[in-house]
Amino acid sequence: MRLEQIRELVAADLAAVDGVIRTRLASTVPLVSTVAEHIVTGGGKRLRPLIVLLSAHAAAAPRPLPDGLHHQAAGFIEFIHTATLLHDDVVDHSAMRRGRETANALFGNEASVLVGDFVYSRAFQMMAALGVQRVMEIMAEATNVIAEGEVLQLMNAQDPETTEERYLEVIQRKTARLFEAGAEVAAVLAGAGKEVQAALATYGRHLGAAFQLIDDVLDYRSDPANRGKNLGEDLAEGKMTLPLIHALRRGSLAEREMIRDVVLAAGEEDRTEPDLGRILAAIDTTGGIEYTRERAMDESHAAVAALAPVPPSRYRDALASLAEVAVERDR
Repeated sequence: MRLEQIRELVAADLAAVDGVIRTRLASTVPLVSTVAEHIVTGGGKRLRPLIVLLSAHAAAAPRPLPDGLHHQAAGFIEFIHTATLLHDDVVDHSAMRRGRETANALFGNEASVLVGDFVYSRAFQMMAALGVQRVMEIMAEATNVIAEGEVLQLMNAQDPETTEERYLEVIQRKTARLFEAGAEVAAVLAGAGKEVQAALATYGRHLGAAFQLIDDVLDYRSDPANRGKNLGEDLAEGKMTLPLIHALRRGSLAEREMIRDVVLAAGEEDRTEPDLGRILAAIDTTGGIEYTRERAMDESHAAVAALAPVPPSRYRDALASLAEVAVERDR
């Protein structure tokens, strides 16, 4: 199944989630609504809500779902993601996202941070309204782990000694954990048993890791016009991702010294463009892109395998297809 076919399977649900998002973003403070609306309507993939919806249907199959609960869950998962984007762009000093100006570039860092806090707290209002203790436990733990992941990534920035293990811990915390939480919450709300809840959580964790690994590939291999980001943005911010880590591990002495110099000097003016060409060459000669794609494929296969305890249905098939789509994408 292609991504368009997967989305079509839950098209009515996705429309309902958009309604939830717009309703719950409303605030009596105009700037809050303006900033939040800017990022939520910024052309994102809505991948996390899609995982929630598909997981809920797969966990419930062949039973019908309780009215509206999965829509609320998809909404607050997207809100958590939105809040992290608002904060990330401030931390990373980003000026562009998805081909347009970031909220912090348009409205300032202060507004972006504070509206990010609003979106976080609105997400927890939505969780509390469901009245399901297990959902609150999953999400409270997940958001705490995500925050730790952000700090770990900050600690790894401009550190050429960052290992693959440290990098993988960051993506497990920063990206994969929200995928995991979304799939698990969906199973809980669908009334699934513990085995199916655990299976979908595992699926989400591996899918999230695969997605981030490919994201890190695309930072060095993508069409900026399609992706809405320039090549080498992670490098410009001093982020140590797997293609770069692999090149540092496998490169010649000259390549390793060059990469170390570039990483340590990240953020300096007039360095990024000429350095990117040399970094790309080193990544190519060491097979960094291929190695990272292989790791992503491993995670994708693990995600599909994790679905075994989930009852057969077209929604389970769609989840399996989504794990394949995640590693085949070009943006």
